[in-house]
Amino acid sequence: MVMTSVVDLTKALAMLVKTGKVTYGFKETLEMLKSGKAKMIIFAGNCPAEKREQLERLAKLSQTPILQYQGSSVDLGLTCGKPFTVSVLAVREVGDSKILKLVER
Repeated sequence: MVMTSVVDLTKALAMLVKTGKVTYGFKETLEMLKSGKAKMIIFAGNCPAEKREQLERLAKLSQTPILQYQGSSVDLGLTCGKPFTVSVLAVREVGDSKILKLVER
């Protein structure tokens, strides 16, 4: 799992949500991982451990990169421009975002 600065990730997430395709929520992210459509998953700092472990296990099997957002699910939701909390999301298409570059550091 890669830790990255909140500022870099916030900028990349804003661009991702604007130009790419993102799936929000545990069940939806789980489906994206199982179907091989997830290019990356991003967890909020307060994502429940049992859900995180289940998704991390699948992500490792499918070699899907994982990013840890240092803020809470409320912060992640706000960063994504959503009026609800987001504990985990799956990136399906990156659009103009450089979010995958944050994993390569």
